[in-house]
Amino acid sequence: MLIGYMRVSKADGSQVLDLQRDALLAAGVLQEHLYEDFASGKKDDRQGLAHCLKALRAGDTLVVWKLDRLGRNLRHLVNTVHDLTSKGIGFKVLTGQGAQIDTTTPNGKLVFGIFAALAEYERDLTTERTKAGLASARARGRKGGAPYKMTPAKLHLAMASMGKSDTVVGKLCKELGISRQTLYSHVAPDGSLRERGEKLLANP
Repeated sequence: MLIGYMRVSKADGSQVLDLQRDALLAAGVLQEHLYEDFASGKKDDRQGLAHCLKALRAGDTLVVWKLDRLGRNLRHLVNTVHDLTSKGIGFKVLTGQGAQIDTTTPNGKLVFGIFAALAEYERDLTTERTKAGLASARARGRKGGAPYKMTPAKLHLAMASMGKSDTVVGKLCKELGISRQTLYSHVAPDGSLRERGEKLLANP
């Protein structure tokens, strides 16, 4: 079975899905098997895409109009298609730079293999540049790495919020600008301080 996915970045009416829908229908995708999103391709947590991926079964093929409709990040694209392939699900691009990608054919698998190699190269290059930047910073007496995001003020808010049963941890982390790992390393689920939290308040 063919499953189609469509996406435009804006939901204000300035962008429409008509061109993508017509192309997918012409490729054999049934109307009831089309999924859509009005969101940036940089977002991985798109509701339409999530429902689309959930609907796919072994033997199905995910069809998109252009490669960038699935996502704009090469690594995300490769990881998504790799997950599909491991489940026996094909992937096909109708037009654009990825038009030769059809993982149900030998040639399509070869082209996607090139994309995967590029993604790995991009990752290694980024890692190499990061290491070089940190080494250069250390040589000049500066500490590298991301800034420490938990502060005493944020910690007090986290403690008060974690003590409430209706607190949504994901929203709390977003409001405070910290990760779940940072939150739980400082505060327990009941709002009590953990060792790192105690140290932060002792040495603000």
